[in-house]
Amino acid sequence: MSPSTRSTRPPFLAAVAAVLLLGAGGAVGVPSAATGSAAGPATGAAAAPAPSVPEACVPDVDRVVSAGPSPQTAEPLPQELTARLDAAARRSFAQASAPGAVVGVSSPEGTWTQAYGVADPATGEPMDVDVHTRIGSATKPFTATLVLQLAEEGELSLDDPIGDYVEGIPNGDRITLRQLADMTSGIASYSRNEEFQKVLFAAPETVFTPEELVAFGVAESPLFAPGAQFDYSNTNYVLLGLVVEQVTGRPVGEVLEANIFDPLELDETVWPGASTELPEPFARGFTLQGDTATPEAPADATHWSPTWAFTAGGLISDVDDLLTYGRALGTGQGLLEADSQRERLMSFSPPERGYGLGFGCIDGWVGHTGELPGYNTTVYYDTTTDTTVVVLVNSDIASGNCPESPVLADDPRTLPCSGPATRIFAELSTALGHTFTPNPQE
Repeated sequence: MSPSTRSTRPPFLAAVAAVLLLGAGGAVGVPSAATGSAAGPATGAAAAPAPSVPEACVPDVDRVVSAGPSPQTAEPLPQELTARLDAAARRSFAQASAPGAVVGVSSPEGTWTQAYGVADPATGEPMDVDVHTRIGSATKPFTATLVLQLAEEGELSLDDPIGDYVEGIPNGDRITLRQLADMTSGIASYSRNEEFQKVLFAAPETVFTPEELVAFGVAESPLFAPGAQFDYSNTNYVLLGLVVEQVTGRPVGEVLEANIFDPLELDETVWPGASTELPEPFARGFTLQGDTATPEAPADATHWSPTWAFTAGGLISDVDDLLTYGRALGTGQGLLEADSQRERLMSFSPPERGYGLGFGCIDGWVGHTGELPGYNTTVYYDTTTDTTVVVLVNSDIASGNCPESPVLADDPRTLPCSGPATRIFAELSTALGHTFTPNPQE
């Protein structure tokens, strides 16, 4: 969310809106089309210095796109590296407000996964690398991938207006599927609608239809003209899910399974539909959101209805599946043709540190963060080293000096504000030699 509007929104929104797409906090700005110069200097005037051109976030797109099948192996990473990673994970986990965490790193050198803390504080059950968690907005890259696949098949175009598929959208005749995917549509996020929040927090078991979610977003739209600005909106991705269902004639869960889960052998990744259950084993998730949560006693959000997130954040997965998906997302291997992946890796705005067609990029790291009540996830692929890093935690509670995000009562507030998965991921990236510097969280 933009700094100018952040202070007017309830603290809940930092989590539910899953704005932590690039690691933490604020939205990535997109210059308004109205601010650019339409013409050069007048004849005879002194020429102004040429503006610097930002470097592309992915330094060598052709090399990444031409990558062959994954060289990442199940062999263990070198012992010296795993010792550094384990020390970084332990240090950052101790600073995070989460009962447990699972981390994973996969590269051509090998793979390392490790669990920390507990999956269930009530029973003391330890966290395990096999646990399933809700991955929140890390679902969005899956949804965008389906849309790109349908574009490859000629079933739709990214430049189609959403009005061709869903009626009643303000500016629907001008908002394109591309603008939904890159968050420049101007459609408000339903998760910032106070009426929606009242319903969800009073009765987390409520089953929402996608159409109801869209209606909450439409009620506060448009925020700006299509393409004029960036605003992270869950409504965009619910609409894209509806488009997928309309074009394919199938429930989106079936399309995900046929087009992504099965080809990549993601056997532990689940589309829950309206079910509140998670596959065994699973970690219980804790939050400071909801009408019953307090800084002294977080709420257990494990079985909140996932229908409020739909294709903006509904998936469940585990660390091994997300390590596989993270590399496929970065390279396109097993998901998209080379031209589509090339377009995707060049879609970030601003190009050096921005958001594109379903995921974000900072300094060559491409991927997404997911945050929703009870859980926080990071899935990132380092395009410079062919390394995937995944962090799953069973809490969405920030820690540190957070002026807006709620923190636990005993938090010393001495560290920079950060979500738990992001805090751990940033430390792991440093241990790997390529530090991911997230946008600041408040």
